[in-house]
Amino acid sequence: MRDRRVMLLWAAFALTATVSTLLVLQRPDHLSDLHIYYGALTDLRAGRSLYGYVAENGGPFTYPPFAALVLAPVTVVPEAVVGAVWLLLTVAAVAAIAVPVGGVLASEPARRPLAVAAVAAVLMLSAPVQSNLRFGQVSIFIVLLALLDGMGVVPTRWRGVLVGIAAAIKLTPLLFVAYFLASGRYRDAARAVAAFLACAAVAAAVLPAESWTYWTGTVAQTSRIGDLASLGNQSLHGMLLRIGVDPASLPVVWAVLAGVVCVAALLRARQLTVHGRPGHAAVLVGCATVAASPVSWTHHQIWPVLAAMLLIGTTGVARKVAGAALLVAMVVSLGVLLGPVSTRPGMQFLFENARTLGAGALCLARFGGVTVAATRPRRRTTAGRAWLRVGVATAATLAFFAVQPLPAGADPTFKAYTLSDVANPRYFFVCRGVAECAAYGGDEPVTFGTAVERTKVRVNGVVSAQVARLEYYSAPGGMPRVIPLLAAYPGSRTFSFRSATMTHGRLVAYGANGQPIATYDDELAAAFRGQR
Repeated sequence: MRDRRVMLLWAAFALTATVSTLLVLQRPDHLSDLHIYYGALTDLRAGRSLYGYVAENGGPFTYPPFAALVLAPVTVVPEAVVGAVWLLLTVAAVAAIAVPVGGVLASEPARRPLAVAAVAAVLMLSAPVQSNLRFGQVSIFIVLLALLDGMGVVPTRWRGVLVGIAAAIKLTPLLFVAYFLASGRYRDAARAVAAFLACAAVAAAVLPAESWTYWTGTVAQTSRIGDLASLGNQSLHGMLLRIGVDPASLPVVWAVLAGVVCVAALLRARQLTVHGRPGHAAVLVGCATVAASPVSWTHHQIWPVLAAMLLIGTTGVARKVAGAALLVAMVVSLGVLLGPVSTRPGMQFLFENARTLGAGALCLARFGGVTVAATRPRRRTTAGRAWLRVGVATAATLAFFAVQPLPAGADPTFKAYTLSDVANPRYFFVCRGVAECAAYGGDEPVTFGTAVERTKVRVNGVVSAQVARLEYYSAPGGMPRVIPLLAAYPGSRTFSFRSATMTHGRLVAYGANGQPIATYDDELAAAFRGQR
């Protein structure tokens, strides 16, 4: 007799997939990444440059040239048909990922169908899978290939090949080669490297110009992908950008942190492999790729969802709570959900970067403890004492971030407007024309007003002749933003910018000698509150 719980979970999976697909199709920007693939490959077939293509939304083709060969068949049929098939394949890939992960979770074969169904249902609800559906992304397929190979599910003689192919399409799975070496799977590592080089060689033979363009320049141009400081980039690199690390020292700081995370993850993954847990090891290495990569958009972040479910499925209150907290962060955006109630910049930083911190913690804070739990006798701990430890650790973490003067993100909404925007009344609303702007300023160094919208606040005003420079701080401890002073009208200078929130904002006006002559923090917050 079939387990009713299994049937209900698969029904929930199917319902979520159907509703999600219908909602995706109703969006005007649905399958935007798939549209980029389709447009770039269509241009390539017409003899134009693969990496010169730019979609209507400004997105370029960013993958290695071998990806173009793999995706080439999509241009044979109409784009609408490609979109429908792609959505179905994405849903199928989610179910395929759930099978091996559910097998890892289930301690008994009889419980495996329930575990597989639960993993599939939770995955489908997660933000990374929803993002894959919305954008029509290849990330879900890359994770599937690397997971099957990393777990050793494929036949022995072919192990490593899937990782090599996945890396030839998207470079991040190359870390699995290091995992194979660290865990003694030398032949798998050799096959992975051989497959990667073979794919690159095939692409070079078929697309020599595109291969030269990519490997001699495009591969290092991460800025082509978008604003790496935006909250969607939940990698260590993105978090450092949001903190405001000096650009000159950023590469070194990032390289050191990424190296520490990767080494810790690889050492722990080796231990997991020794103890017969290749599934946990593969997921851990995948989490390291999310943390260490320069760019980890939401659709890349499937690995931490898998790790969260593995933590929930292991023993120990602390691990289960940590897994549940990570899973919540991977299903909803804590920055959006809790941002309005965070009263300290450090807390807002925690919420906005929860996925980055979670992936990093998995690599550094003994995710491999599941091995210890399975192989060592544990001292008996009462449930009350276990919950006390969890509570103390949680309180300490929240207290730590509550007192931090960290910037609330890099304020990814921030934009300072230029002379070309002066005609827009949404951006420049304090004064219009020569006489009005000249009369508006008065004797104050800075006179401004605010306008509140649903997702941003706009500040617009004028400065007096004594102001030589104007800077804006989105939160204590953050890097200042220089606000352009625009000679929009003779005899006056105006400025305008937008920001996510003014709760912790501060405007500082500097004189010609470089010394501050006026600071607006309480006044800025008061003006913000007055406009709400």
